[in-house]
Amino acid sequence: MNNANEYPLLQTVGSPADLRALPEDQLVQLADELRTFLLNSVSRSGGHLAAGLGAVELTIALHYVFDTPEDKLVWDVGHQAYPHKILTGRRERLPSIRKKDGLSAFPNRDESPYDCFGVGHSSTSISAALGMAITASLRKRDTHAVAIIGDGGLTGGMAFEALNHAGVLDANLLVVLNDNEMSISPNVGALNNYLAKLLSSKFYSTVRQGSKQILMRSMPSVWELARRAEEHVKGMVAPGTLFEELGFNYIGPVDGHNLDTLIPTLRNLRDLPGPRFLHVVTRKGKGYLPAEKDPVAYHGVSSFDLTKDHLPKSKPGSPTFTEVFGQWLCDMAAKDSRLLGVTPAMREGSGLVEFSTRFPDRYFDVGIAEQHAVTLAAGQACEGYKPVVAIYSTFLQRAYDQLIHDVALQNLPVLFAIDRAGLVGPDGPTHAGSFDLSFMRCLPNMVIMAPADENECRQMLFTGFQHNGPTAVRYPRGKGPGVAVVSEMAALAIGKGEIRRRGKRIAILSFGTLLAPALEVGEKIDATVVNMRFVKPLDETLILELAKTHEIFVTIEDNAIAGGAGSAVNELLNARQCYVPILNLGLPDQFLEQGSREELLALCGLDSEGIIKRIEQYSLSLESLKPASPRVTVATRGL
Repeated sequence: MNNANEYPLLQTVGSPADLRALPEDQLVQLADELRTFLLNSVSRSGGHLAAGLGAVELTIALHYVFDTPEDKLVWDVGHQAYPHKILTGRRERLPSIRKKDGLSAFPNRDESPYDCFGVGHSSTSISAALGMAITASLRKRDTHAVAIIGDGGLTGGMAFEALNHAGVLDANLLVVLNDNEMSISPNVGALNNYLAKLLSSKFYSTVRQGSKQILMRSMPSVWELARRAEEHVKGMVAPGTLFEELGFNYIGPVDGHNLDTLIPTLRNLRDLPGPRFLHVVTRKGKGYLPAEKDPVAYHGVSSFDLTKDHLPKSKPGSPTFTEVFGQWLCDMAAKDSRLLGVTPAMREGSGLVEFSTRFPDRYFDVGIAEQHAVTLAAGQACEGYKPVVAIYSTFLQRAYDQLIHDVALQNLPVLFAIDRAGLVGPDGPTHAGSFDLSFMRCLPNMVIMAPADENECRQMLFTGFQHNGPTAVRYPRGKGPGVAVVSEMAALAIGKGEIRRRGKRIAILSFGTLLAPALEVGEKIDATVVNMRFVKPLDETLILELAKTHEIFVTIEDNAIAGGAGSAVNELLNARQCYVPILNLGLPDQFLEQGSREELLALCGLDSEGIIKRIEQYSLSLESLKPASPRVTVATRGL
C-alpha cells in the first residue's frame, strides 16, 4: 500500500513543512494521491471515510497557507481529519487507526503537536480556536487560529455562542465552514470563486475600511446607504448576512475542491484582521462514486472490497440492540399515538430510519442539539404526549442540565433510549458511554434499567414507556447474547431483579449485558448470579436477603465504578448496617483508549477470566484478614 511508485509525491511529504516546500502546481497531483491512499487504507482498516475524502483539498490548502503547528487548526468532531493525520507525519500508522495501541479516531493532543485540540464531540471548534486566538493576542504573538466546522456542527448551539462572542472581539480568528450538505451548490462557480477572491483581497478590505471610516465621520447617512448596498450585493451571491451581522467578514461560498481558488482566498483571509468566515462547499465521499452516492453508509465503515460498488452486508443473525429499539419504537407507535420520537442527528445510528418513514409527523430530528432535544421532549411531555429520546450515552452528557432541570425535576414521562452505553471500542474515550449510570443515578424521580439481553431490552422499553415519570434504558453497541425477542410486550415489575443461578458463598450481582460472563463465572465457582435489571430503584429486598446467606458480594457493570451501580449496592448495605465484603467490578477511574469492545473488557478484567481472577484475589485478601480482624468473619454472615 505504501509503495513509493504508487504515491511518488505523497511519499515526500512527512510534515506540513514538506508540503509547503512543494510548487503550487503539484498540489492537484498530491490531492489525487492523498485521496487514493486514504481510500486504500480505510478500505482495509475500517474507519471514517466519506468526510475525509471530501476534505482532501481543504486540508492541503490549510496546511499549505498556514504555518502549522504555530498556527492552530482546530477540527470540529474530527471525522474529516484523516487527511490531516496523513500530512502531519502519521501516514505509515494510518492502518492502525481505531485499533488498540494505534492512532486515535479523532485529533488527540497526546498524539501529535499538530492536533492542537482534542475533539470527538461536535460544535466545539470555534470556542476552542477563539480561546487560542485570544491568548495569542495577549502574548503579542502574530499567529493564526482556524476553526474548521461542518454544516452539521453549525447546528449546535455552542457554535453560535462562540460566533456571537467572537464577533465583538478583535481576535485573529478564521472560521471555515466545510459545507457538504446544504443545497447551495448552484452558487458555486467561476463567477462566485472570482468574487470570493476579490472580496477577500487586501485591496478590497483596505478600500472598504477606509471608506467606512470616512463616510461614518463625515456622511453618516451615505455610510448607512453604502452599508445596506454592500449587504444587498453580498446577499445576492452568498448566504452570509447572518455571519456579517455577527461581526464576521464573510467570504464564499467557494468550491472546496478547487485549489486554485482555495489557496489564494485563504492567503487573502490570512492577512486580514479580525474575525473572518470562509464558506467552502465540498462533496462527502469525493473521488469514490459509491461514497458520493451514499455518504451516510460510508461515513464510518468496516473493511470492504474497493472493487465492489457496495459495502458488505451484515451476516444474518440476532438483531443488534439498536435494531431491537428501532423495531420496538415502530411497534409501540402503532399501538399508541402519543409516542413521539426525538433524536439529535442520530437517525441512522440510533435506529430510527423506519420510524421516520412510517411516522414522519411524529419524528423529530433536531440536529446536533442535545440540550434542545431533551427540553423539546420535556415540552411535549407537558402536553400529554410520550416522547422517546433516542440518544447515545456520550451525547446525553451534553444535556445534563436539561435532564436534571427540565425532565427529572418536573417528573415528566420522557423515556431515554440510551445507545452505545459502556465501552464502545474503536472510537475511543470521546464516544464511550462510561458514566451514564453514575450521572443519572443521583437524580430523584429517575428509573434506570440495564437489560441483559435483546428481549429484556424490548420489555424494558415498554416498561419505561408505561411509567408515568422519567425513565432510561441503557444498552451497548452491537449484538447481545442472542436471546430471541418476543413480540408480545409485558411491563416488568419496577425495581425487581431475578436470580438466574443459585450457588453458595458468593453472590454476583450483574447489571446489564455482562450477565453472560457472570453466568460463566457462576458455573465455574458455584456462585449465585443475579440479573439485577434495575439500577434505580434497586431491589433492596433481594439484596438484603442474599446478604443473610452469602459471604461475599460481587457487583459487575459496564460503567465507571465511581458512583455506578455497585456504589448503589454499597450505599444500601452501609445504610442498613449490613457489613458484607463487596467487590465492585466495572470501568476504572481513567479514560480508556480505543480498541475493540472485547479487548477493552478484557483489559478492565470484565471478561469471565478476568472476573474469576479478581474474585480469587479478593477472596485471598479476605482470608489474610481473618486472624487480625475477627469482626469481618462474623459480619460476613449478614444482618
